[in-house]
Amino acid sequence: MFPGVESRVMDSEVIAAMARWPDVPDVYGWLSLSPQGAWRLHPRGRGWVVDGGGISGTDHVDDPGEAITNPRILEFIGRNYAADAQGRWYFQNGPQRVYVRLDGAPWILRTDRDAERGLVLRTHTGQIYGPVLRWWLDEDGHLYAQADAGAGLVAGRDVGEVIDALHTPDGRALTALLEADIQAVPALQFGGTEPSPDDGRTADAAGKSPATTASLDRIPPGRLEATLGFVRRPLP
Repeated sequence: MFPGVESRVMDSEVIAAMARWPDVPDVYGWLSLSPQGAWRLHPRGRGWVVDGGGISGTDHVDDPGEAITNPRILEFIGRNYAADAQGRWYFQNGPQRVYVRLDGAPWILRTDRDAERGLVLRTHTGQIYGPVLRWWLDEDGHLYAQADAGAGLVAGRDVGEVIDALHTPDGRALTALLEADIQAVPALQFGGTEPSPDDGRTADAAGKSPATTASLDRIPPGRLEATLGFVRRPLP
């Protein structure tokens, strides 16, 4: 599933601009999202541009871009961020689509604690992510998640906490399964909180969310985008 314009709430002025100027050309090479969840601007429009100024799938390695730090701009980008039917992610800047180079995944995920949900994942835009439908590990040990909102990469600093929180319904820790080199796990639980044993309430009555269950599989080498359904270097 790709959450395009119709399934995400964009700013009303952005929607109005799209309707008023429907034929504004899309742009490529100007915006990227780092594996840490930082938006970066490429002022020359060469975020992934090579010979002759044409667009290609080859990175322009000496253009790391400039970090965008203005809070209002970051919030504006986050509210108007979506994907098209091909899995190409973009920022809808008024009537114009600014396609994004994804150096990690469409969503960068960090851990957080929620009063009702316990341990949760939040996106780089601050929204709660999930429920996770499937977990993935690549050949380099990066942990990815799949949800209706799109694919997410767990930020490096939070991978350990997420892996420690994942366990099978019968209580086996994911860490032990990985040490045993098990390639696929049919069911892993994550999150959820239990009511206090002293208050006599069930989890539902206590208003707590149950743990979510999803399988874990390995991503074949070189098959990240095809497996998770997104395009890292969008082309026209």
